[in-house]
Amino acid sequence: MIPVEDGPENSGEVSTAVEFHYVDHEDNVLACYPLIRQLRPHLDSEREFLLRWQQQSAQGYRLLALWHGTQLVGLAGFRVQDNLVHGRFVYVDDLVIDASCRSRGYGKILMERLKAEAKLLGCAKLLLDAAMSNTLGQRFYYRQGLLATALRFSVALPE
Repeated sequence: MIPVEDGPENSGEVSTAVEFHYVDHEDNVLACYPLIRQLRPHLDSEREFLLRWQQQSAQGYRLLALWHGTQLVGLAGFRVQDNLVHGRFVYVDDLVIDASCRSRGYGKILMERLKAEAKLLGCAKLLLDAAMSNTLGQRFYYRQGLLATALRFSVALPE
């Protein structure tokens, strides 16, 4: 258990502790749908999310949930990858804190846990992508010690 501050209105008082749980069962995945949809609004249904989770899990994707008491406050989806550029690294596919819980330290707690997981998994780096338009996310990542080291280029292929 990790203590977390309730927010600026409470002058930094430490409240109940948070817990991390891996989401490994379908029922738990479905319970995460409302929160992941805040990050991925294009996911049209719980069923679509479940199917994608199943496919990605077969490729090493793990979903880590951050709980404060009985409330799910954050999610991180990640996988271990290896390439010639970075060696062995953790790639964070998804990172979201519930909109009603932001600016309370949960993002920092989740990021620290991801860094620790990466070290335990024998990785030298943690990488993620942030949309160019996501300036608040970019500021958060800079504050967490992540640096912008490249631009990602992409093109949609015709069907």
